Amino acid sequence: MPQTDLSSRDLETSCVTFAVAEFSFELFKDHENKVDGTLLGKFMYNCNVNPSQETLKKYGLAEKEGQKKFTYEELLPIISELKKDVKDQGCYEDFIECLKLYDKDENGQMQAGELSNSLMCLGEKLSDAEVDQLFDDCLDEEDDEGNIEYI
Repeated sequence: MPQTDLSSRDLETSCVTFAVAEFSFELFKDHENKVDGTLLGKFMYNCNVNPSQETLKKYGLAEKEGQKKFTYEELLPIISELKKDVKDQGCYEDFIECLKLYDKDENGQMQAGELSNSLMCLGEKLSDAEVDQLFDDCLDEEDDEGNIEYI
């Protein structure tokens, strides 16, 4: 296993992380056996690390293809560093609990406008177009009262 600064307590998790990182690297590598810097975010998300775009820029997220490339050995310390922040992030269940605050009738539904506003204002900012695409891809149509099922 490659050297990182993970503690022995994190060994089991790190083994899974490195297996996922190896698999992800195989998916994203090019003919030079490197991952293009424009794919850094997708690579990290695939490794179950969800940093913001701002954080990714600090680690070398490239705006143009070919501008920066990463070897597997260069990516491992980045994953290790970003994994330290994972425990401070919420999970799916935390997100659903937050959405329940908007569920006035306690029936698993909320106003579509409130969900849209929440997605555009919390965490990584989404544009109107991105929220519209997300709604089209993931949600059923609103009912007559403008409610959607949020789970």
